[in-house]
Amino acid sequence: MKYQQFNQQMIDLIGGKNNVQAVVHCMTRLRFTLKDKRKAKTEEIKNLKGVIDVVDNNVAYQIIVGTHVNDVYKELIDMLGISAGEDGSQKCKNKNFVKAALDVVSESMNPILEPIICAGLLAAFLSIVSLTGLISPESPTYQIFDALRNAVFYFLPIFMAMSCAKRLGVSPYLAVALAATILSGSINGAEGLTLFTIPLPQITYSNSFIPILLAVWFMGYVTKYVKKIVPTALQYFLTPLLIMIVMLPATLLVFGPLGFYLGEGIIAFFNLLMKYVGSWFVMMLYSALQPFIIMLGAGNFIMPVVASLIASNGYDPAFISSCTISDIAVGGAMLGYFLRTRNSKQKQLFGTVTLSAILGVTEPAIYGVFVKFRRPFVAVMIGGGLGGLFAGVTGVKAYSIAWGLFGLPAYIGTGDFKNLWLMVSAVIISFVGAAIVSYVLGVPSEDDTDKKEDPGEITGENPNFRTIRLSAAAEGRLVQLSEVKDQAFSTGALGKGVGIIPEKNSIFAPVTGEVAAVFPTKHAIGIKGEHGEEVLLHIGIDTVKLEGKHFEVMVNQGDIVKKGQPLAVVDFESIIDAGYDPTVIVVITNTNDYLDVIPEGSKQVHADDQIMSIVLEQE
Repeated sequence: MKYQQFNQQMIDLIGGKNNVQAVVHCMTRLRFTLKDKRKAKTEEIKNLKGVIDVVDNNVAYQIIVGTHVNDVYKELIDMLGISAGEDGSQKCKNKNFVKAALDVVSESMNPILEPIICAGLLAAFLSIVSLTGLISPESPTYQIFDALRNAVFYFLPIFMAMSCAKRLGVSPYLAVALAATILSGSINGAEGLTLFTIPLPQITYSNSFIPILLAVWFMGYVTKYVKKIVPTALQYFLTPLLIMIVMLPATLLVFGPLGFYLGEGIIAFFNLLMKYVGSWFVMMLYSALQPFIIMLGAGNFIMPVVASLIASNGYDPAFISSCTISDIAVGGAMLGYFLRTRNSKQKQLFGTVTLSAILGVTEPAIYGVFVKFRRPFVAVMIGGGLGGLFAGVTGVKAYSIAWGLFGLPAYIGTGDFKNLWLMVSAVIISFVGAAIVSYVLGVPSEDDTDKKEDPGEITGENPNFRTIRLSAAAEGRLVQLSEVKDQAFSTGALGKGVGIIPEKNSIFAPVTGEVAAVFPTKHAIGIKGEHGEEVLLHIGIDTVKLEGKHFEVMVNQGDIVKKGQPLAVVDFESIIDAGYDPTVIVVITNTNDYLDVIPEGSKQVHADDQIMSIVLEQE
């Protein structure tokens, strides 16, 4: 298994298999539903090779790994011992209903985006080959491929039934059987139907998703109830039958009409919004704000709306166009940075994420660059907003679900070249506008980004936690505590921490606080931080035997020190010549008083660099 080691590390850091309630994926990220998010070691996960970033919000715990996420996911669910999209346990009973519903919709849409995108790009390809005369729309070859495009949307209820059933813990085969039944010619769009002498409204279930989504949700409750009342010996025979006897009438009488009118209401709302406020406003706003929506993990919430709009109108008048405009604006912002920076490492990063964004995958840029530098958000808001405004004013339409550079031919529709050129113009406006703004704003220097947040201050966006950041006690190479050649420290018996192999002779205070102890042999100093953290600096291994030789300590017990203040000068060269290991060890001796102590990954550190974080609850 190619990703076995990576997945095992990830499983361990999110709290183990038993902490995973459910997991799905989208184009670049794994979306976990965790029983207890506090068990997940976010900073350590961020430091894993292969992880772009971690996003923790009310929707899900998301680990961004890149466009190969599907391969990672396939191995991950095998290692977790659950089926794709299946829950590992009962849902959290206290979860907000609206958030839970949005969570189910989004995570049910994720797996079926693959055939939807395929159908969208196929529609674009067919438009090109028919307009160029390579294949006639009346030819059998064209019609065969067009059948694939039509089938994906016509049978959308079946795709949704399968995906949603796995997410809700319902038999996917019964869910698909129900979806296939309502799509049958005797029910789908049929007039004059009655059930138990009750007249049924004429409803077209093809190309829809809300009726089957509601039905599968209710099927979950029916399944649990039926399994309770049917004896175990008869469940294999009776349970599926009783479920379907209940579900088919319930779908046709309740959930079908309810879902149909709910879908019609959604379409009517957006049509009214675009008629009386203007599609220009919707497109400008969404094109400008999509990176923020992606960061919230809500990027796929519009897909059901888009599917309904295309099924009803034959086109989407706002959202898919806005997605593409925003994605291209992200690429433009990254191109501006690529042209502006003189740092070869940054230039390589900006160039890579520019290409992926233009092709429609923006997460590497958003999480790898935007979050760190922040200024690109302004560039996309301006460039994307201008492109969206132009597209809205000129009435650009998306005839299928396909975004990014390769999705542009989808705007031809049935020979509508004017629509295509207007969309291309909108894309150019967004790309050039974002590139110019990001180039003018410039790339913040590393010093600027470091100064945005004092490493010693309590920080963190999660309102339930605070983070205390410790800076380096010495300049040199940071190593993990497990690598330190002293069993008392490497086992964590004295607390969590890090080691620093020093390259200069100065020792600095990693926190602001009071000097609690200076050992007579000068090889160790204790500091009690202003937030209660007890920090032990142990300079060298077995250097107690030197009895203070080669050490010059500049503070005394009871002194108040500031973070970064010099504490001692040590002749490390002489210590090494004497046969001792010079590693400077920094540990939090009261580790158990906190939710977690999270060391940074191995790297070169200077005096102001962060070496670890202490996580504690808000007061």
